[in-house]
Amino acid sequence: MNENMLAGFRNRLEEVASEKIYETQCPFCSMQCKKKVIEERTPSRYVYHTVGMDNPTTHGRLCVKGENAYQHAFHSERLKHPLIKENGEFKKATWEEALTLIKKRTEEIGNEFGANAHSVYGGGSLTNEEAYLLGKFARVGLGTKYIDYNGRFCMSAAASASTKTFGIDRGLTNQLAEIEEAKCIILAGTNIAECQPTFVPYFEKAKENGSFIIVIDPRETETSAMADLHLKIKPGYDQALAKRIASYLIKEDLIDEEFCRERTNGLDELLAYLQEEANHTSYEEMDVTEREVLEAAHRFGRAQTGMIFTARGVEQQTDGHESVRHFLNLLLLTGKIGKDGCGYGAITGQANGQGGREHGQKSDQLPGYRKIDNKADRQYIADVWGIRESELPDKGVSAHEMMPLMETGKIRSLFLFGSNPLLSNPHADRVRRGFSELSFMVVADMFLTESAAYADVVLPTTSYLEDEGTLTNVEGRVTLREASKRTPGKARHDWRILADIAKQLGKGEFFSFSSAEEIFNELRLASKGGKADYYGITYDRIREEHGVFWPCRAEGTADEKQMFTEQFATADGKAELFYNPAATHEKEETDDAYPLYLTTGRTMSHYLTGEQTRRSSRLFAREIESTVHIHPETAEKYELKHGEQVILTSARGETIVRCTHSKKIRQDTVFVPMHWGGKQNINNVVDGTLDPDCGMPGFKRSAVALKPITQKVAISAN
Repeated sequence: MNENMLAGFRNRLEEVASEKIYETQCPFCSMQCKKKVIEERTPSRYVYHTVGMDNPTTHGRLCVKGENAYQHAFHSERLKHPLIKENGEFKKATWEEALTLIKKRTEEIGNEFGANAHSVYGGGSLTNEEAYLLGKFARVGLGTKYIDYNGRFCMSAAASASTKTFGIDRGLTNQLAEIEEAKCIILAGTNIAECQPTFVPYFEKAKENGSFIIVIDPRETETSAMADLHLKIKPGYDQALAKRIASYLIKEDLIDEEFCRERTNGLDELLAYLQEEANHTSYEEMDVTEREVLEAAHRFGRAQTGMIFTARGVEQQTDGHESVRHFLNLLLLTGKIGKDGCGYGAITGQANGQGGREHGQKSDQLPGYRKIDNKADRQYIADVWGIRESELPDKGVSAHEMMPLMETGKIRSLFLFGSNPLLSNPHADRVRRGFSELSFMVVADMFLTESAAYADVVLPTTSYLEDEGTLTNVEGRVTLREASKRTPGKARHDWRILADIAKQLGKGEFFSFSSAEEIFNELRLASKGGKADYYGITYDRIREEHGVFWPCRAEGTADEKQMFTEQFATADGKAELFYNPAATHEKEETDDAYPLYLTTGRTMSHYLTGEQTRRSSRLFAREIESTVHIHPETAEKYELKHGEQVILTSARGETIVRCTHSKKIRQDTVFVPMHWGGKQNINNVVDGTLDPDCGMPGFKRSAVALKPITQKVAISAN
């Protein structure tokens, strides 16, 4: 070997030695794309790039967020030490100091006001292990009934509708792979092309196979561009549209009566109801034509196979629960469930929005989708946890309902993990008032978020590259996120933080875990026999099978990839068709003061409240500020120029956004993304009215007004 070859060989050895490879999965949406983050050390700096890894869900695909997700994990603003607020300013502290203060204040508040003066607020991006432990921490560590999570604003309408209809809630009732077999697909209130781009190829393949795609959305989007039929309805009329489609299925003799008689309850009552109620909302009110609705009914009814997907556009309404149930009626009336190429998909938004709601973060649930007000469920979980059933608290309230309880002093302390309610909750001013009235607040996060600014103690947590655990993706497949990056500074995993606090509070015996896998094994037992049964799933099995679907009731048994092939998960095995003749859901209407409808959502480059994606320079460069999308003719009417800042107001408050003219939106509607805080926080103006069935706020329809920012300046000057 000559000197040049030898030198080249040595250089390559040095390059390989300088590389680190982190095998992981994207921390953002529920597709949970597998990937490698490759870290290369050069003489002057570290260089990173991301490569997709093959997996059964996304087959190595990544979107722009997944490609750049490493940037926030290595960001200089990562919290690396506990912080304690003194005289209004945060000071660096040791873990011993932080935990000692938490113990002192928690015990003082509990002794004076009782255990229910404490509250816990979680997030849909926590691992299954951490979501499980958070519920246990609230109920055993603190003894409080007040726990809920930000998934209440994401999946609660679909989850409650599926549970009432099918007896169980799993994101998809079948596999993603079956989408290509569906001959008609309804996408209601979803913009997957921007929110979950690696999902799109399934629908593209379906179109290649001859599928007819129907998109229901007030906006023209990259998703609606795929559609054969786009129903561009007025915001808030999804339920009325679903009823109209159902009535045509009946009139045109397109229902599968044999299926309905054998496998559902309530057919005759639904038929009678639809004859009376379906036509009460006119086509003019919905702003669609009779021909369009009739075509949707014919296409879906006549197709041999079909699927329906709903997302936030339908679900984030004050009647979201009932709207989803009427879309599920369409599946049941046509018999398109429990068969190949047929089924329902609730398109989960957050990374672990599915698993996060299964094991105890919700106020009314215990692990395995057990109900906290069911005596047998309570006893089972009490036995697993080694406590008396009477020690388990009762049901609390939904996430947004916790805020006024803070404001009035009923809730005195808050433990906040993996969420930023000041940006994600509606009626943001109410959240500010609630946080301001708390006696004590603890936040565990990677960054000093808008919500964390209100805390008395901030605890540094680990990122997805450092924190191992399981997550459940959009199709109900439990995946394992490996983690090998070294923990920065004094940061700790969320599960360890919970265990450390519990130990300080004298409850360490219930939280003596040394790894995420140990927690998962207790979760398996806690879920055993429940509707979300993980007992047959192990870390080794997930690795071997590249993910395992739940329910999986015993090791060695098959997981349930397609649900409801023979019966539903209800008491009698039949699905429940739905109607509610007494429904009177009030929705905010436009008027002279607030003449436009506001709808909110996501964009391609950002995720949730943007705390992570805005710390990715490449993602932030794509969208540096919030914008309001408005039709050019509407903009002209209100003298709003393209590119200028404008004031957007409602009865709740105001926000400042950049005006963008777009012919892709209705003339009576404006769209603003949800990813920005401060003066650009769109939830300053969103109504806090909740769906009575599931506690979902009506993010997708608020009455607003717009005016140039110069008008406000002129008024203020006077």
